[in-house]
Amino acid sequence: MPTKNQGRMAQDMKREIIGIIGQMKDPRLSGGLLTVTRLDVTPDLDVAKVHVSVMNAPQGAQSVVDALNKASGHVRTEISRRMHIRKAPRFVFTLDEGAAYAAHINELLAKLPQSEGKETGEE
Repeated sequence: MPTKNQGRMAQDMKREIIGIIGQMKDPRLSGGLLTVTRLDVTPDLDVAKVHVSVMNAPQGAQSVVDALNKASGHVRTEISRRMHIRKAPRFVFTLDEGAAYAAHINELLAKLPQSEGKETGEE
């Protein structure tokens, strides 16, 4: 499959996965902010790695990812039905900690003392 079509299919799958997750009624998925950050699909459509970011989950981010991995069969069935594709990839959900890491770095930068040009040599 050409790269252009693969990227377009990955974006379509990402959009559909967001809709499917929004309709799921698992209590482990509610209560926090769940975002699908990236979706990587192998060229043969065998495996799709879905990176999710979880913020403010009361039971922890890893339990949300475990719930999504348990429901990956349902997600696969819904993707094939909604996108009208014969072979849907096997979905593997992983935790993307990029947003949490960026928030941590911003906190550290906010704690640094503010200097008013003394380090650059201005007087």
